[in-house]
Amino acid sequence: MTNSLVPVKFESMLREISAGGVVLHKQGADWSIAVIEPQKEPAEKASARKSAPKAIFALPKGLVDPGEKPDQTAIREVYEETGITALPITKLGDIKYVYVRSWGDGQRVFKIVSFYLLRYQSGSIDDIAPEMRIEVRRASWIPMNEAAKKLAYRGERDIIRRAQEYLEQHPEA
Repeated sequence: MTNSLVPVKFESMLREISAGGVVLHKQGADWSIAVIEPQKEPAEKASARKSAPKAIFALPKGLVDPGEKPDQTAIREVYEETGITALPITKLGDIKYVYVRSWGDGQRVFKIVSFYLLRYQSGSIDDIAPEMRIEVRRASWIPMNEAAKKLAYRGERDIIRRAQEYLEQHPEA
C-alpha cells in the first residue's frame, strides 16, 4: 500500500515568522475580542462595487521585525491593525501552515504565527492610520462566544478555543 500524501520539503521553502493577538475587552458581563476584516481589494474598487462582499474576519497579526520579540510584534500589529493598545497576558500557542503567494513569484511559504492573549488597555477600535487601509478594511469588536464561528481560518478558531480555556482556568484575567 502506498501513501498518497506527498511529503512537504520545508528546507527549500521560504519561511515567515509572524505574531498576533487575541485582545480581550470586557463589555458588560461578556468578553469581546478585536478582529479585522482584511482588505482583499483596493478601496476604490470596493467602493465602486454594487453589492457588499461577504465579510472575512481574522485576528490581527503580522511579520516579526528584525530584533523584535514575537510578543512585541503582537502588541504592535494589534495597534497598527485595530487602533487599540493592549497588554500581554500569556502566549496561547503557534499555528503553522503552508501557503502559496498570490503575488509576485507565486512561491510556497512555510509560516509560523505565534498568538498571544492580550487585554485591552486603551484606544478606539478601527481608529487606524490611512496607510493601513491597504491591509485592513475595518476592525471591530465581536463577542468572544461567537468568534469560533465567525473567524475565517481554522487555526485562528483553535486559538480562540485556547483563549476561552485560559479564561475558564483563570477567571481573574
